[in-house]
Amino acid sequence: MTEKPIPTDPGQVSGRPILPDDYTSTLPGPLGWLDIAIARIEAVMLGVGVLLMAANTVANVVGRFVFQNSVFFSEELNSILIILITFAGISYAARQGRHIRMSAIYDALPASWRKILMILIALVTAAFMLALAWFALGYIITQAGRGRVLPALQIPVWWTLVWVPVGFLLTGLQYVLTAVKNVIESDIYLSTHVLEGYDDDEREV
Repeated sequence: MTEKPIPTDPGQVSGRPILPDDYTSTLPGPLGWLDIAIARIEAVMLGVGVLLMAANTVANVVGRFVFQNSVFFSEELNSILIILITFAGISYAARQGRHIRMSAIYDALPASWRKILMILIALVTAAFMLALAWFALGYIITQAGRGRVLPALQIPVWWTLVWVPVGFLLTGLQYVLTAVKNVIESDIYLSTHVLEGYDDDEREV
């Protein structure tokens, strides 16, 4: 097990964030504003997505068993919301430092090397996420040119996919900010506000 570092920022513990209700970033200037903006976008996307999916599912069940007539667009709407929640979720997981880590070699390194490796990991991951956002945008443009619409909702198919590049973009920016955080701070961060380390109920992978 690795030794837990001592948090230097208020509201932080190793491996798990303790965030105030009104989240404030410790990054300087415009980077802090960007961090806060991403956090709020994630919260809105996930909150709206989960609530709409729950309401849609309940309405469909009530319609089917009470009125013997299900909501005709329920399946399509849930499919759209699953895409929204999934790709907002990858950015949220990055913010919480909860993506899967294969850290056996990483944990065996001294702190100075771990910091360098964490910066490299964050930058490489950011590059992949931003590249995926670019390719996803190209795919959406292709779909828009085909003019396909959903059978029930009768909306263009490409409208349902806009969350894919948005999610990849937010995740890429999240990892860029993580790299910056590790450059400017002495501690090692898994994300902009989650210190490296393990909770008592977590084990190394």
